[in-house]
Amino acid sequence: MAKARKLPSGTWRCQVYSHTENGKRIYKSFSASTKKEAEYMAAEYAMDKGKKKDEISNMTFSEALNTYIEKRATVLSPATIREYERLKNKNFKLLNEIKLSDISQDFIQEQINIDALTLSAKSVRNMHGLISVVLKVYRPGFILNTALPAKTRPEIYVPTDAEIKKLLKTIENTPLEIPVLLAVFGPLRRGEICALHTDDIKGNVIHIKHSMVLDKDKQWQIKSPKTYSSDRLIDLPNAVIAKIRGKTGYIVDLTPDSISSRFRHALNHAGLKHFRFHDLRHYHASISHALGIPDQYIMARGGWSSDRVLKTVYRHTMSDKLSQMTEKANTHFNNILE
Repeated sequence: MAKARKLPSGTWRCQVYSHTENGKRIYKSFSASTKKEAEYMAAEYAMDKGKKKDEISNMTFSEALNTYIEKRATVLSPATIREYERLKNKNFKLLNEIKLSDISQDFIQEQINIDALTLSAKSVRNMHGLISVVLKVYRPGFILNTALPAKTRPEIYVPTDAEIKKLLKTIENTPLEIPVLLAVFGPLRRGEICALHTDDIKGNVIHIKHSMVLDKDKQWQIKSPKTYSSDRLIDLPNAVIAKIRGKTGYIVDLTPDSISSRFRHALNHAGLKHFRFHDLRHYHASISHALGIPDQYIMARGGWSSDRVLKTVYRHTMSDKLSQMTEKANTHFNNILE
């Protein structure tokens, strides 16, 4: 049993081993006015810790994941919880019924190798991330060192000015017009568009403070933004505000899924190649960057928390602009050669 030591202050302190974190032994301290009391508190903790350790070691991964979600239900977004539930039911079937104490690095590596054959690198990494955080909570001494598939450069598409103009002409005076205008000139996400209320608009400034998301029961909910940076103020062009003026309540009577569905039909009707509604945000960021607007302002307007997204996804030169710049450069070079 751990022995208490008397501190210069006159109180007694007893330390007992708690767990190992990153190879370092972590101790929990108990202080009391008497040696006996401090040692009793430490012994009680050690005994309870032993019981809890046995209970945890007998938990299956599925039980541990359920407990992890339940204890964080108030801070996790409905979309995040829905994704955790999806992974548990679809991708963790072999892992779910295994006791935490029986999970080994070799087993996790084998599962990752199998999943990597049919799933994208991003999906596999997301799965491993969830496994890792659950094991970190319920098996803190167990450190995963899994070899994961290499990250792949995201395939994105940035619409051209001509495509945007053709799209806007096709959807004029339809229910999809305002969502597209908000995505192109906002740039708002689908969920932010569906949750935008007239109470959030003052003059030309809109306050993005809610988003529509799908919960684990596949019900649409209006909630606060997922990140701090997503809560923002955006000054919209007069032409966009003019389309909204006069409305009351929610700006659009659509869900994120219905926006995507209508958007696909609009692209077909316009004779445009398929791209995602979300790619309208790519267009906004790319145009802003091409105009020389500093990254911090693009980030603030789009609700991005870091420039990593801009560097890896949004900072792309559009094909029509590239052609213009190439022609300009070649003209200059031809003048030199002549």
